[in-house]
Amino acid sequence: MNAELQRLLDGKIDFEGQKLATTIMNYIIIASTIIAFFAGWALQSLTVTFGIVGLSTLATGLIVGLPWPFFNKHPVPWLPASSKTKTS
Repeated sequence: MNAELQRLLDGKIDFEGQKLATTIMNYIIIASTIIAFFAGWALQSLTVTFGIVGLSTLATGLIVGLPWPFFNKHPVPWLPASSKTKTS
């Protein structure tokens, strides 16, 4: 349990996961803004508009702000440490 908690707190995701998180964030924010605009317009209520945008922003933060396992499917293969030292 301690290792899993530490992994979540570290928040490490790979480069492909960062790209996916950005794409998901853009789609959710754009879609929710359009939905909020038309819902607020239809109901003539700024409260509805801001409520939808606010809730979708919180949902987006939960979806892309946490290091879910699907954001770490392509780990970077690092080169091994070199043990040679340079002398001049």
